[in-house]
Amino acid sequence: MESRHLTMISLGGVIGTGLFVSSGYTIHQAGPLGAILAYAVGSLLVYCVMVSLGELSVAMPYAGSFHMYAKRFIGPGTAFVIAILYWLNWAVALASEFTAAGLLMQRWFPDSPAWIWSAVFIAVVFVLNILSVRLYGEAEFWFASIKVFAIVAFIVIGLLAIFGAIPITGYDSAPLFGNFVADGWFPNGFAPVFSTLLTVVFAFSGTEVVGVAAGETKSPDKAIPKAVHTTVFRLAIFFIGSILVMSALIPWHKAGVETSPFVLVFQSIGMPFAGDVMNFVVLTAVLSAANSGLYVCSRMVWSLAKERLIPARFAKTNFHGVPVWAVLFSMIGSLLALLSSVIAASTVYLVLVAVSGLATLVVWFSVCVCHIRFRREWAKAGHSVSQLGYRAPGFPVLPWLAIVMCIGALVLVILDDTQRSTLYCMIPFVACCYAGYYMLERRRKREGIIADENGQHE
Repeated sequence: MESRHLTMISLGGVIGTGLFVSSGYTIHQAGPLGAILAYAVGSLLVYCVMVSLGELSVAMPYAGSFHMYAKRFIGPGTAFVIAILYWLNWAVALASEFTAAGLLMQRWFPDSPAWIWSAVFIAVVFVLNILSVRLYGEAEFWFASIKVFAIVAFIVIGLLAIFGAIPITGYDSAPLFGNFVADGWFPNGFAPVFSTLLTVVFAFSGTEVVGVAAGETKSPDKAIPKAVHTTVFRLAIFFIGSILVMSALIPWHKAGVETSPFVLVFQSIGMPFAGDVMNFVVLTAVLSAANSGLYVCSRMVWSLAKERLIPARFAKTNFHGVPVWAVLFSMIGSLLALLSSVIAASTVYLVLVAVSGLATLVVWFSVCVCHIRFRREWAKAGHSVSQLGYRAPGFPVLPWLAIVMCIGALVLVILDDTQRSTLYCMIPFVACCYAGYYMLERRRKREGIIADENGQHE
């Protein structure tokens, strides 16, 4: 893959229903300025993590990089836990994306059952991932391009409406930015900025896919730094620009999740077929996320198999270099999560969602810790900073800042009554993962000793 694929893969993993739908909730809770502030802080955190990941990925371009870095710089048990958490995160996301895709198609085909469309999209995403990594990258490039085009068009049209170049329902003159201060700077107080910050952090999850794809990228020393910087810059522009337009044209108390704020804006300026257009855009967003999700899941499984932590069969690749068994296993995992969302939505699926919800924070935290320890090892080995293929700016301030912000987000989870229950699921699950790893290690050592005694092990 090339830098254009990497950039769009990273954008595709982030830009989804979180921006197209949930952004209205953020505005409603925190107010216009509060929402912009929350997304600005989220952008800063993403930048700190991404430059750290960029330096690691250029120095050590592994496929499924997170747990490989953690294995070297933190410990093999932690690496195993991170891989399992991240795999589960995307497997659960895959299940919800396929469900959403089926429901979105019912807008155009109301009499058709949603599961049929879900099955069609499952087959399409599976084929895109099983044939070649180049085909996956190309498909993701075009999926993400549709979303990017829609957001750019939204921002441009919205700015024209804000300054009166396009008439908008409910306003006799240019609305400008009156809605920002109509009910004060922070209409619900400053506290909701912190509560919505957690939602914003999770909305940015997916940018780290660049690190997973590093091992299958042409000229990673050039492609990765370019993808890192362009991704973070575009995300900041797209998210903050969209929030700015929404907040200026929609009174904050009318924003929510019942109707996409994108649809509300397009309808208010009289755009024909606004609902159908946005339904198509959100559908591509869902398929894009599913495409990235299956790719990430399969590379995590492949990487674990290469480390002999799971059967070596999952590390086998076809003549295109695609880990077929890993893709199959990940697809089955997502289908089981999809099944649990129907059969045991209030028990099993709820636990899966809770555990996967914090996985991104754990990964981001581990990336920054690995970056700091990598630099220490690099210096101890007698290397200079100038010898790095890509040098992360602001070291060591930025990785430490990201660590503090990740810890702060976890504190918000503890303080938020609606989020606290996720820890009750997360902590026992992590403990089980560590226990499982050490049981596997003990078994491997025992089998190794037996093999040595039989003269069959080197």
